[in-house]
Amino acid sequence: MSNDKQFVKEITPQGEDFSRWYIDVIKKADLMSYSPVRGCIVFKPDGYEIWENIQRELDSKFKETGHRNAYFPLFIPESFFQKEKEHVEGFNPELPWVTEAGGEKLEERLAIRPTSETMIGHMYAEWINSYRDLPLLINQWANVVRWEKRTLPFLRTTEFLWQEGHTAHEDEQDARRETMQMLDVYRQFAEDFLAIPVIVGQKTPSEKFAGAIDTFSIEAMMKDGKAVQAGTSHYLGTNFAVAFDIKFLDRENQHQFAHTTSWGVSTRLIGALIMVHGDDRGLVLPPKVAPTQVIMIPIGPPKTREQVIGRVDELFADLKKAGVRVKVDDRADQSPGWKFNEYEMRGVPIRVELGPRDMENGVVVLVSRVSGEKKIVQQSDFVQEVQNLLAEIHQQMYDKAKQFRDEHYIAVDTIDEFKTFLETKRGFALAGWCGSNACESQVKEETGATSRNIPFTPSETKSTCLVCGDPAKHTVVFGRSY
Repeated sequence: MSNDKQFVKEITPQGEDFSRWYIDVIKKADLMSYSPVRGCIVFKPDGYEIWENIQRELDSKFKETGHRNAYFPLFIPESFFQKEKEHVEGFNPELPWVTEAGGEKLEERLAIRPTSETMIGHMYAEWINSYRDLPLLINQWANVVRWEKRTLPFLRTTEFLWQEGHTAHEDEQDARRETMQMLDVYRQFAEDFLAIPVIVGQKTPSEKFAGAIDTFSIEAMMKDGKAVQAGTSHYLGTNFAVAFDIKFLDRENQHQFAHTTSWGVSTRLIGALIMVHGDDRGLVLPPKVAPTQVIMIPIGPPKTREQVIGRVDELFADLKKAGVRVKVDDRADQSPGWKFNEYEMRGVPIRVELGPRDMENGVVVLVSRVSGEKKIVQQSDFVQEVQNLLAEIHQQMYDKAKQFRDEHYIAVDTIDEFKTFLETKRGFALAGWCGSNACESQVKEETGATSRNIPFTPSETKSTCLVCGDPAKHTVVFGRSY
């Protein structure tokens, strides 16, 4: 037992230091390592498998909605960024540049991709000639680089992995339909796959994507009360089409500029699901995204080992055949107690225990990572019971995260009320906003919180601005963020 207790002690409690807890968990769970390059991480297999599961699920949803994958260059000519002024101003502080190659100075600097609107805009101008070429629905899975001043593994790194959808349409109506469709794809994915409740809404003008007409987001609350922007969808209007001359002949044989969109999520989703669901014992992974959904641990004295392992292997094969991601840990050099702690810390949703007495009784023991409850089930019902428990765990995780968010999400009338809330508790505030940049900036200066979005379905509508007291044009979610 001494080894088991020491194992748990290596994770800082959330209430003591949430940031330290986060670093402890991702390192102990073997999700990543720091690389020699500042702000960059190495995804270890368990961490990368989480991303693969995210990628696989989202990719299927994109294809269901008519999108196809392509790949565009990592290097972008500097002149491309000069074509859309607002876009280059938004990204310029984060751009790394290549100035030499092959021992020679380049005639034109090349940016390492921070996002691909400019490169894709250039290519779309070549590909699109007629309304028959529209809509053009393309997604890219790629890496991007943004030279962040402050980094945090998964949530904010210099290089990260993501997907970026880029589409072109005949008119505003179709482009806006696309923008909202993909926003809802993200909402469904966050809630139904990651068990993360999100607030869906529109970004304020100061928080929208550089070069967009409108930006929409899904916002998630972490267990320290901070927000993570978990996904964004942008209506770009004709801004990039004008800049890159993306024209087409319409149905009346007239030249028109295409209306474009872009939308994306990144590996910050990994950081978000860790911070939303994790506890003082380590990771708690949603079953649908967990690299290992079930860990099977044979127990009992050495004389029964061979017989028990034989039955475990049979049950393992049944789960595998049913599509469950399952592993067996039959190492003889580690105690069952040590294994229980290890896989609890790694966030495996279900632990299966089988010993000689269980075999005699024709049962098996299931243990939930979320509730810790043990359930004894008949071996004949084993596969169905596991599948049922996985579904229950997902719902329990979602409900638990939603309850936490609801308990840390209040409505306020004034900035002083908001400041008191942040000093005594943590979380989001719903407040009225007059629409002025000055009032929005004052909230940030006095509280460190930013507008997260203007929610589509606020729990209530506020009538006055929390700063100036003038009539509110919008009801806005404010919160500190990563």
